[in-house]
Parts: sequence; C-alpha cells; structure tokens
Amino acid sequence: MSPVLAGVLQLLALIGALALAYVPVGNYMAKVYDSRKHLRVEKWIYKAIGANPDTEMTWPAYLRGVLAFSAVSVLFLYLLQRLQGVLPGSMGFSSVNPAQSFNTAVSFVTNTNWQSYYGEQTMGHVVQTAGLAVQNFVSAAVGIAVAVALVRGFARSRTGELGNFWADLVRGTLRILVPGAAIAAIVLVACGAIQNFSGIHEVGQFMGGSQQWNGGAVASQEAIKELGTNGGGYFNANSAHPFENPTPFTNLFEIFLILVIPFSLTRTFGVMVGSVKQGYAILATMFTIWLGFVALMMWTEFAHHGPALQAAGAAMEGKETRFGVGASSIFAVSTTLTSTGAVDSFHSSFTGLGGGITMLGMMLGEIAPGGTGSGLYGMLIMAVIAVFIAGLMVGRTPEYLGKKIGGREMKLAACYILITPALVLVFTAASMALPTPPHSMLNSGAHGFSEVLYAFTSASNNNGSAFAGLNANTDWYNTMTGLAMLLGRFLPMVFVLALAGSLAEQKPVPVTAGTLRTEKPLFTGLLVGAILIITGLTYFPALALGPLAEGLAS
Repeated sequence: MSPVLAGVLQLLALIGALALAYVPVGNYMAKVYDSRKHLRVEKWIYKAIGANPDTEMTWPAYLRGVLAFSAVSVLFLYLLQRLQGVLPGSMGFSSVNPAQSFNTAVSFVTNTNWQSYYGEQTMGHVVQTAGLAVQNFVSAAVGIAVAVALVRGFARSRTGELGNFWADLVRGTLRILVPGAAIAAIVLVACGAIQNFSGIHEVGQFMGGSQQWNGGAVASQEAIKELGTNGGGYFNANSAHPFENPTPFTNLFEIFLILVIPFSLTRTFGVMVGSVKQGYAILATMFTIWLGFVALMMWTEFAHHGPALQAAGAAMEGKETRFGVGASSIFAVSTTLTSTGAVDSFHSSFTGLGGGITMLGMMLGEIAPGGTGSGLYGMLIMAVIAVFIAGLMVGRTPEYLGKKIGGREMKLAACYILITPALVLVFTAASMALPTPPHSMLNSGAHGFSEVLYAFTSASNNNGSAFAGLNANTDWYNTMTGLAMLLGRFLPMVFVLALAGSLAEQKPVPVTAGTLRTEKPLFTGLLVGAILIITGLTYFPALALGPLAEGLAS
C-alpha cells in the first residue's frame, strides 16, 4: 500500500468515527448542561466550596467565577511545583525554579500546556497527577462552560442570566470529561500505553552508556490530554513517545479524542438554541476548513522536492516512522486547528509551507473545530462578524439566531478578534528587536523567525505546541509566554461573556423575508471566507517573513 493511500484511508476512517459519535455525544452534552438535577457527588462538591448551583448568574458574576477559580488554580499549581523537592513521589527531582513554575502553572490552567522543560526529567508523580492532570480536566471544563454561557445568550431573551459557572464547571468535569477520559485510558492501556507509579530505571547499553526511563500514570493523562484538547505530554517527545502513543491505531484514536468534543459541541449548540440546522451550518464551516488544511498539509509533505525526499517517498525528516507522513499530517493539522498542542512529529522539520500551515491553523483562532469550548465560542464570534458583513452588503440591520447585531455586539466581537493577533505580533516583535531573546533561536533567517513567531502564536492562542529549535527555557520566554497565555485565555473570555449577556437581554426578532438564512450553505461559504480573509489580512506580513519566504525559497 502506498503511503498516500494509507493516509487517505486513515483520514476516511477518522471521519467515519467522528460522524458516528457526533449526534450521541452532542445530544448528551446538551442534556448535561440543560439538566436541573444534581448528582450526589456534585452536591458534596457544591457544599464543600459553598456554591449554590441553582443560582443564576449575570455575565459579570459568571466571569468573576471563571477568574477566581483560575487564579486559585494557578497559585495551587505554582506552589505544588515549588514544593516538589519535599513532596513524596517526587522521584528525587528538585523543586522547579520560579520562572518555570509560573510558566507551567499558567500554561496548564489556561489549557495551553506549553512545556519549556523535559517532563520525564523535571516533574515527579505528585505534580504530574495531582497538579498537571487535574488541570487538564478543569481547564477544559472552564472552556466548555464559557461556550455554553454564550449559547445560552443566543437561546435566552429578556434576561441577563447565563446559568451558574460552578454547576457548569462541575458537570463538565464529572459527567463529560471524567467518564470519557476513563474509557479512553482503558483503550490506551489495552493497546500498550503504560500506567504505573514506578521510579527511574536504567535500561540497556547505548554506545557505551545506559539510558534512564521512568514510568508514570501516562495512559490516564494521555487520555484527558487529548480529550480536553490540552496537549501536555508526560514525556518530552509527547505523542511521538511509544509509552504515550504505542501504535498507529492509538495515534488515530488520539486524533479522534482531540476532535470529538469540539466537533460535537456544534450539535450541542444546535440543540440548545432549538435548531439543529444551525449546528450543522457551524459544523460544515469547521469541517471545510479542517479538511482543506489536512489535504493541503498532505500535499506539501508528500511533494517530492529533491533526491533525498524522492528516495524517502515524502518529507520524512522529523516524522515518526511508525505513523508516516499521512498520519503525521492529520495529527499536525488537528492539534493546531484545536487548542491541543500535542505532537507526534517535529513541526520544525516540516517543509517550509507545511510549517506555515500549522501556524496558520492557530492564527485562525483555533476554531476549526477549535478547543473544548473555545472553538465553539470563537466560531460563533466569527459568525456574528460574518452576519454583520452580510448586513452591510444589503443595507439591513444584521441578525443572528433572532438577535440583532448592533454597535455594542460588534465592538465586543471586534475586541475579541483583535486581542490575540496583537499579543502574537507585539511579543514576536519585541523578541526579535531586543538583543538577548534571538540567541535562543537554533536557526537564523526565515526559519529562525518562524521559531519565535510560532512560539508566541502557540502561547497566545493557548495551543501549546512548539515549532522546536527555540530554547524557550529562559527567563524572557518563560515570563513573556506566560503573560501571552494568561492574556490570550482570559481577555477573550471577558468579551465572550459580555456578548452573551448583551444577547440574553434582547427580545427575539421575528424572522422575515429579508432575514439572512444562517443555516444555508451560502452562509457557510460566507463564514469560511470571512475567517480566511480576516486572518490573512492580519498575519500575512508576518507569515511572509517566515514560512512563506522559506517555502518559496526551497
């Protein structure tokens, strides 16, 4: 079987699995967030934290809950790392230094999972399981909660109430992420991923020396790492490590885990607003962009430029030979079009244009299908902008899902889409202009610039994958990427929740003959075009200096 055919067959199998899961998973999530009943364990949690799950919140109260919970999470994870040296189960590792502790705490709380350290040489069992793995669950649940609050803003009228953050957080964690991750972990263990609390072992003899391996609760963390679109690896090699991703089947299964909740949330959206066709329109937009990026990535990586690539059959440098170019291309696109950041290949070794595709996927705002929750609310913001553009074309006040899109709504949407590009471009420019930060680049020229641009694109969009080659474990990059992750996560949430509150206060607008039918293919095409054009205008100059220059020169 040719590598191209193998890649296409894996892609078709993945699409089939996602299609089978779409309706049941989407309907289940809608039922979870519409439920008025509380499980016994949930009642214990509400009592412990002093929350009343039946109290509705306005958007400022909902936002305060998000920020308060996240602030406490950052502090707890920071202290856990700083105290690692005196904790049991540390495997002899010392406490993590302050700059890296700050960076890692922010990274996992913001669902970024950017790692400027070697996981198997830095974090012990307690920090990995009680710290990092826990944040993999709750940070993903926070993202879904904010998305559900925005959906309620569209679904409700004449009220400023968006639900209860604490109830949404607990339900998302206990009813969706925990059972899903448990099933996924069992599958991964059955297929060869490790799950233990063993210490460090010296194995084999390699060129006159031994190699040290340590175990850990890898399968359970790998499951929520992908299902919650987190991405932080137990080992430095991430999903290219055989302990995390043993076989081609687990590789495809992990891609499925990355995509299943973000895609299925469009069904949840359709059910909650009372029109599944609206959910299908958003799904079609996400799927069109995702499939187009996969096809483009495969083409760039299978193209044979030069005798070395012809001999290998494709651009195999930096690819895991167990998976090949096809599976690596699907994984790379899926992880950068979501907020996952897990990698099974070396993105810096992709072709110049292939590396640009991974960057562009994040620059779109990770909305196709995006992260758990963040993808849906990012896409709905773009839908609001697309409706506004359509309204300008025909001279009519724009409406979406029975809500008028006026000046207030557009200002909030505009602020949302400007935040992340501003962070990416300002931090990248500062890193290139100052004398010390460029010393962290492994390469010079266009590829070196791409390393820095990728790093801040990944951090600001809460992706967490690394282009590699850049030494990010410095005070500058630990601090600046930490700030980029914080601002890139929570500032957009402010505008999302403010928009949700504004929409919920409106009275519904009746559908007339002049209303734009947003469930039709015409609107899907308009939305795809708006996403690509707005992103292209924002980032094209930076891309021209990096991956485009490198790709056209090769």
